[in-house]
Amino acid sequence: MRAEIEKIQQMMEKANYVTDPAIATSVHLAMTLRKPLLIEGHAGVGKTEVAKVMARMLDTNLIRLQCYEGLDAAQALYEWNYPKQLLHIKLEEATTHSLREKETTIFSEPFLIRRPLLQAISQDGKPPVLLIDEVDRSDEEFEAFLLEVLAEFQVTIPEIGTITTAHPPHVILTSNRVRELSDALRRRCLYLWVDFPGFDKEVRIVTRKVPGVNEALARQIARFMESVRSLRLSKVPGVAESLDWALAPAGWQGEERLDPNAGLATLNALRLTAGRLAWSSPSLRAATEAQRTSIVQTMRALAANRFWDHWSPGGYSWAGTTTALWRAEHRLRLGDEARDRVGATLHYIAAWVTAGQPF
Repeated sequence: MRAEIEKIQQMMEKANYVTDPAIATSVHLAMTLRKPLLIEGHAGVGKTEVAKVMARMLDTNLIRLQCYEGLDAAQALYEWNYPKQLLHIKLEEATTHSLREKETTIFSEPFLIRRPLLQAISQDGKPPVLLIDEVDRSDEEFEAFLLEVLAEFQVTIPEIGTITTAHPPHVILTSNRVRELSDALRRRCLYLWVDFPGFDKEVRIVTRKVPGVNEALARQIARFMESVRSLRLSKVPGVAESLDWALAPAGWQGEERLDPNAGLATLNALRLTAGRLAWSSPSLRAATEAQRTSIVQTMRALAANRFWDHWSPGGYSWAGTTTALWRAEHRLRLGDEARDRVGATLHYIAAWVTAGQPF
């Protein structure tokens, strides 16, 4: 590893971000080439945190633009403070100033509201870190506008003139791939894909971010999350969910291993309820609320050991799953696809409860 990249990695680790050579290399190139860095990946894997860590590393401001559908230039760049302008016009009624003087006054800097893009361009001193978060949620029209701003780092305000930056900001864009971004935007950016962390990296993240969690417990949490991510879920939990689960108030700080009962009781911290495990197929998503409730109750009953006699001490069998599934199917009249999905989910939960730890 080159010395410059190793230095960046050490700086990011010092800023409490567990990183790897790929992330450190991308950050180094973005800082050296002064090009925007587009970071894509699953939700909750630490994309936004890269920008926050960069700001701490460089000891500069973090300016964040949160994108959403319907975001336009006025909300991202600048707008005029209309209530303040109206109040000033009212106060100017008694003065002898000319109409031109009044117009010049109300369309001046004191009446200008600087939104994130203009803040980043006009900041004096150290260049800030500009985070354009979840850019894929914005409209294509806004994306086209963004291309112009990122290309020149200057803004023309008709009433004031052109504002140009002397020190272009460090730009980080993040995307969850809600929609595909244009090739034009991608060409202007360096690219980084952040995947779910491997087992060893997630252990390091949990032990560093969660006080009171020993390494043995962190390894069990990481192993469980690794198993969950191997399932075809409608929403795969990320690192953020791992940390939330480890911090759950009914959790296990100070414990040497996972407690299955506490684990199941705090699965809502993962946003990984039994319902979410089951709603991966179209058949189940179309189920009624009563049907969903019944499936969840069946899963919880299994997790609470009501079907414990179906499991052998050293492992698990399909017999118990079939029995529990038959009861759910008898009530719900589910199709084959839905039945298979519920069966796989019951099988998974039963394996964890029986073994007392992730498998």
